[in-house]
Amino acid sequence: MKNLALLLSFLFLSLNINAQNSLVKNIPFTNIGPSIMSGRIVDVAVNPNNSNEFYVAYASGGLWYTTNNGTSFIPVLDNSPTLNIGDIDVHWETETIWVGTGESNSSRSSYAGIGILKSTNKGKNWTNVGLTDSQHVGRIIINKNNPNEVVVGVIGHLYTPNEERGIFKTVDGGKTWSNTLFINENTGIIDVSVSPTNSKIMYAASWERNRKAWNFTGNGEGSAIYKSIDVGSTWEKITTEKSGFPTGNGIGRIGLATFNDNTIYALLDNQFMRPEKEKKKEEGLSKDDFRKMNKDDFLKLDDQMLNDYLKNNGFDKKHSAKSVKTSIIKNKIIPSDLATYLEDANFVLLNSEVIGAEVYKSVDGGKSWSKTHEDYLDGVYSSYGYYFGIIAVNTSNENKIYIGGVPLLKSDDGGKTFTSMGKENVHSDHQALWVNSKLEGHVINGNDGGLNITFDDGENWTKNNSPAVGQFYNINVDNQKPYNVYGGLQDNGVWYGPSNYVASKRWESSGEYPYKSIGGGDGMQVQIDSRDNNIVYSGSQFGYYYRVNLKTDDYLRIHPKHELGDSPYRYNWQTPILLSSHNQDILYMGANKLLRSMDKGVTFDVISNDLTTGGKKGNVPYGTLTTISESPFQFGFIYVGSDDGYINITENSGATWNRISNDLPQGLWVSRIIASQHEKDRVYVTLNGYRDDNFKPYVFLSEDKGANWKSIGNQLPNYAVNVIKEDPADENVLYLGTDNELYVSFDKGENWQLFSNGIPKVAVHDLVIQSEAKDLVVGTHGRSIYKANIAPLQEFNKVKNDAVAIFEIPSIRFSPRWGSGWSKWSKPNEPSQTISYYVSNPGNYKVDVLAEDNSKLNSFSVEATKGFNEFKNDITVTKKSLKSYFDKKNIEIKEAQNGVFYLPKGSYFIKIGDVKKPFEVK
Repeated sequence: MKNLALLLSFLFLSLNINAQNSLVKNIPFTNIGPSIMSGRIVDVAVNPNNSNEFYVAYASGGLWYTTNNGTSFIPVLDNSPTLNIGDIDVHWETETIWVGTGESNSSRSSYAGIGILKSTNKGKNWTNVGLTDSQHVGRIIINKNNPNEVVVGVIGHLYTPNEERGIFKTVDGGKTWSNTLFINENTGIIDVSVSPTNSKIMYAASWERNRKAWNFTGNGEGSAIYKSIDVGSTWEKITTEKSGFPTGNGIGRIGLATFNDNTIYALLDNQFMRPEKEKKKEEGLSKDDFRKMNKDDFLKLDDQMLNDYLKNNGFDKKHSAKSVKTSIIKNKIIPSDLATYLEDANFVLLNSEVIGAEVYKSVDGGKSWSKTHEDYLDGVYSSYGYYFGIIAVNTSNENKIYIGGVPLLKSDDGGKTFTSMGKENVHSDHQALWVNSKLEGHVINGNDGGLNITFDDGENWTKNNSPAVGQFYNINVDNQKPYNVYGGLQDNGVWYGPSNYVASKRWESSGEYPYKSIGGGDGMQVQIDSRDNNIVYSGSQFGYYYRVNLKTDDYLRIHPKHELGDSPYRYNWQTPILLSSHNQDILYMGANKLLRSMDKGVTFDVISNDLTTGGKKGNVPYGTLTTISESPFQFGFIYVGSDDGYINITENSGATWNRISNDLPQGLWVSRIIASQHEKDRVYVTLNGYRDDNFKPYVFLSEDKGANWKSIGNQLPNYAVNVIKEDPADENVLYLGTDNELYVSFDKGENWQLFSNGIPKVAVHDLVIQSEAKDLVVGTHGRSIYKANIAPLQEFNKVKNDAVAIFEIPSIRFSPRWGSGWSKWSKPNEPSQTISYYVSNPGNYKVDVLAEDNSKLNSFSVEATKGFNEFKNDITVTKKSLKSYFDKKNIEIKEAQNGVFYLPKGSYFIKIGDVKKPFEVK
């Protein structure tokens, strides 16, 4: 384990060296929000002596710290190698923070970690103290009486078995670890709870889970509750068959909350099926009625009942009782087709009538358990409790408990009855709870939409979402001035806003947040009609899309369905859509087949057979298309990629298809395919092995439409690749986003430069270039959206051999108020102009500001590194130049209130070395 830690440390050092050598390390990125919808929180750690001071851990957005009860936050994990968090704990007296990296939730975007990070100075510096193969951490408990004694519950790998899971303990602050509880290579620890009255007594919840790209099983024999009476050194399984707590293969995720040494609550995801007599009864016809129905019985069905079934289950409007019976008579379909028409891989997961959420209590230290309630807790989990499992108890009131699932519920009678704490400004999907035992009704809640705080037990909540921690899947831009940025987020719908967004609370005065919501659910891909930016195509998970006119609110639902009698379409979680660059009325949409609409999404035709391996049996759609690209050189010249590794091409709008992925690594997720805008036969592909715990970068280039492939990702570190983007101005320039970093290449992938100034180690899900503004816009899954101007990068291959190159300098508009404020209490308005330049050699360079006749108006020095650099020109002139130049020109320049002199309107130059570049003050 020590060797692994050393190896990891060496890797981090290598990456830092790479960052220092990057030619683009000085090109800054700016975060342009949004923040209001936030992202998924996994834990909250509150100072027990000062509840205004706490840390908030985001699943993929890092760790944030507040000393003013969430009014503002600062990030404290941005200088570490990862932002992915499973759990945190803080020893407040010594200002020591422990972070278990890698989210414990088993969702589609739960990123792996790199072990346990520790800071002894409130996050200024971090050290990796081991468990580097844990990948996902369920819980960290610091012994309040001994900060060097720490117990960690490791859930382990998400997609593959591994042995570094279970309970690990250190007694020397992380120098060494012992695995004090190991169950099996598929079962880890999701929760650990310590008695508030005796730090020696701990309870741990094990969880057996198995996730594949096509299936998730969140329950098994390994799920149970264990107890330790020696601070986690030894453990005893206490949920036996005689204990009263359910056991067996149906036991799923368990959350724990300890009141004292003997009293403990457990929230169970019970995946055993409900007894037949207790299953919900459906009125009218149900799909199960058709499974074994013969033709004669079908034709006897009441037409109204059949029409109601068709309508209530969302069949295409063209289907009616009359038309369906006609098809049955003609043997075009059979009765069971009316059941299978509704079923895809999600159906089993979302419609299985399992027992679901249950709360159990023990008052004898876990020897015996009893369920606290009689009725089913319907709606807490639906049927998928693997994403939830938090429970909390007020340690001053044994009967006051809280549980979180889709809703947040509270009980005042020890779990006999529950009431909802949901309000209009509280997001659903609850992941973290802190209950103030010293102040009744004070609760801090972390959910998929950020942070909420209440002081009256949920009657009123504040939303504390100042950090920009949005988890974007996809982004896009329009062609307005300034342009707008659009994006779909994890569990937070689709939003759009101005590219010149600056984080500010000014909007609270007007009530108009700059970003606007245009859809709910899990926001997915976005396409904007280039002829009319008001027309936007977007939607939510599994292919439920829409076309909306932002000006008129006209709305069209888009979810193409298969023909009755055919197999249901398989739609990916992130279903790909694409507006044809040749005709913006044409919309492509990927299921397991490629669908095309010629009328803006009103109707669709199938233009391919199944372009995947055919799917696999499971409860997650698999064998689905993930990416679509149409060549800008030719209509109907289309590439598609799938989640099971197939890449197919058509050059005749789908009349014929050819697979071109046989010589590539097999079975990987095709995360992106890009038809070149520079060469008709050129195509780029990225493959992603994340869903097999394979983090190797796979990036390929073909110059002959996929007949032959060249690997261009060999130089990259081990982070799965999500996106590649070709620069529109220079065919040699590529941009690449991985699960941890952003890169640029100036030679079509032969070499890569880390491109990260201003962006922490966060997953980059999408990239888009606004060609007119020359901005690269970056959609991250954890830190919202960034942008950087790439105009200088587009000139690299022209200037790379020059000693000095100065790039185009934007003009600046003159203001007579430069140097003054609105009052003596306000800051003066001080102009600034960004000058971008390139040097072949590092060093100190003299900068001259010159008039048109080369008279020197100002001069200063800048320190430059090899590659791209920037400095700020403050538009000032020296007193000496007033007499030597402006007085001779009879141009009067008055001293500003801040005591300096500013350039008047006119034409000027910036000179570095022997190179001059003009600019204007207008």
